[in-house]
Amino acid sequence: MADKRRSFYGWGFEQDAVSVDEMAWFEGTWAKLFKVDGFEPAPMPSESEIDLRAPRMAIPKTLQAFCTAEKYDRLFHSYGASVHDLARMIHHRDFSNPPDAVAYVRDEADIQAVLDWCGSNDLAAIPFGGGSSVVGGVNPPSDERYRGTVTINLGKLNKVLEIDKTSQAARVQAGVLGPDLENQLRASGLTMRFFLQAWEFSSLGGWIATRAAGHFATVYTQIDDHVESLRVVTPEGLIASRRVPASGAGPNPDRLFLGSEGTLGIITEAWVRLHRRPTIRLATTVRFGDYEQAVAAVREITQGGLYPANARLLERSEAAFTEAGDGSADVLVLTFESADHPLEPWMDRALEICGDHGGEWDSEALSQAESQRSGAAGNWRNKFLRGPYLREHAIARGVMRDTVESCITWDRYLDFQDQVKRRTLEAIREVTGREGTCTVRFTHLYPDGPAPYFTWHALGDKAALVEQFWAIKSAASQAMIDAGGTITHHHALGRDHRTWYDQERPDLFAEGIKAVKRRFDPKAVLNPGILVDPD
Repeated sequence: MADKRRSFYGWGFEQDAVSVDEMAWFEGTWAKLFKVDGFEPAPMPSESEIDLRAPRMAIPKTLQAFCTAEKYDRLFHSYGASVHDLARMIHHRDFSNPPDAVAYVRDEADIQAVLDWCGSNDLAAIPFGGGSSVVGGVNPPSDERYRGTVTINLGKLNKVLEIDKTSQAARVQAGVLGPDLENQLRASGLTMRFFLQAWEFSSLGGWIATRAAGHFATVYTQIDDHVESLRVVTPEGLIASRRVPASGAGPNPDRLFLGSEGTLGIITEAWVRLHRRPTIRLATTVRFGDYEQAVAAVREITQGGLYPANARLLERSEAAFTEAGDGSADVLVLTFESADHPLEPWMDRALEICGDHGGEWDSEALSQAESQRSGAAGNWRNKFLRGPYLREHAIARGVMRDTVESCITWDRYLDFQDQVKRRTLEAIREVTGREGTCTVRFTHLYPDGPAPYFTWHALGDKAALVEQFWAIKSAASQAMIDAGGTITHHHALGRDHRTWYDQERPDLFAEGIKAVKRRFDPKAVLNPGILVDPD
């Protein structure tokens, strides 16, 4: 990777660029949205203009083969990818709390050595996969009890070590990023089929540690459903679970680390379930004139055992913004896929349900080839995948775009989404003095409820963007908790969601987590401030 570096202040590689035409489209869309003539973007930061504080401790000679305190490495590991992270970098050039060292660990022995160093010297240790966290999950803590911070980058643990084609599973190192994982699996004819918006720059270990969800709409949604067993290095030693399809032998040790966000140990390997690569796809786009009817149709499809690969319901305003519709109808992007059987019976039944609820579709739009890469579905997909690349450019122009996501039962959904949208829009008006937008879509579906994702846009004051973002984000987050939902469906907790997680989590359970952390991490070096506070 000597000739290609990740951007330290934004998404992708330094050589990647948003095209002139692409930027013009988004600028025009934002200008129309906020009723302004144009934008004066802030310049992006450069490495040469930033002065970092000196490392607060020296790297021991025994660790210098894989640890560094070079400027770029510390810059790159200073932040994740949230709106306020980017606003601090772009508008304030704030790199006041970088890690003091970065460890590019090569194996479990390296990890144990770094954890021993941290434990003996009052240093915090931050596990780092792809750096795509949007909730403060990889940011160095500012807690004064720590003399410094070491970020542990797992990027060199990037191999598929073993493939069991008979059982359709693979043993994989935790630092592998999404594209590399799929490339290594390709020759086997198998796929993990775990795609998410951050797939390009997120790691298997990160998915597991944050309980991420891919974009299979039903059945194979969360990473929980893919994990067979784990290897985890804790400050007190190695934990390796037994690989079996299922077990009734007490609490499952893997579940303890799913969602632990690097606070209990560092995941190094996982056996994960795979699937045969789909070769048959059938997709269409359904339009609804009534949103409640659209929701009812999606619920019936979900509860009917049809298991679509994609059943993304876009509220009409979101459909219009992403060119998946013209704004006159709510849009359902519906896809079925298979590795071995025709799909017409499943699609026919799903469309029958849609028709019963007033849905309309074009029969010629049904397609098996590139079904999600063209038309309305393709437009939405392209805008969605480009979203991370546009984020820093939006922030440079004072445009805040963020997603808050939750999960709620079907019986409460309509009231839930009304409350969240209303309070988010009120907050945008109060904070910025102008109207914004808040749209909703379904991403993942369960028999007992959907996972609604709310995307809001607001035009703020560049100098106060961090504070304005937090005021709007807080209002939306509290609205979700007050209305009975969860604070996150799959973006994890990090440091940003602690306030609302503490309201959602049972108090006695919190005490149990603290007790486990004291046993696995008695000196509280691992990702402090996430899940629970250090004792």
